[in-house]
Amino acid sequence: MDLILWRHAEAEDGMADLARPLTDKGKKQAAAMAAWLDKHLPGDTRILVSPAVRAQQTAAALPRRGETVAAIAPGADAAAVLAAADWPDGKETVLIVGHQPTLGAVAAFLLCGQAQDFAIKKGGVVWLAGRRREPGPAVVLKAALTADFL
Repeated sequence: MDLILWRHAEAEDGMADLARPLTDKGKKQAAAMAAWLDKHLPGDTRILVSPAVRAQQTAAALPRRGETVAAIAPGADAAAVLAAADWPDGKETVLIVGHQPTLGAVAAFLLCGQAQDFAIKKGGVVWLAGRRREPGPAVVLKAALTADFL
């Protein structure tokens, strides 16, 4: 199973957290990453999006339909994100559009096997693949990109 963690793009400050819209820069970041993702995502990718406006606007840059999932809203923990994605048992690729520090915690846990700080820049993506191996599953880092790099 592939799991893609996409942090929302840059958002405005100074208002209720869930209502913060993207800045002009954020809209450009979202569009750049969405174009890259659209070229690389499998057609049957399941897209899960935080209910926060900034995450909804980031996901809307991708010309595919997503599903709003309250469990991945700001403040969610890594376990909630992994459960929503059905990691590691899911069969399809899952794209999560969410927030820091949660997405960084998911990436760190899967790559290092323990909770620790891991930063994902605004608009950035970490693409992980789970592989079935004995004695346990292995996680492979397939890509880590920032919108500014694209």
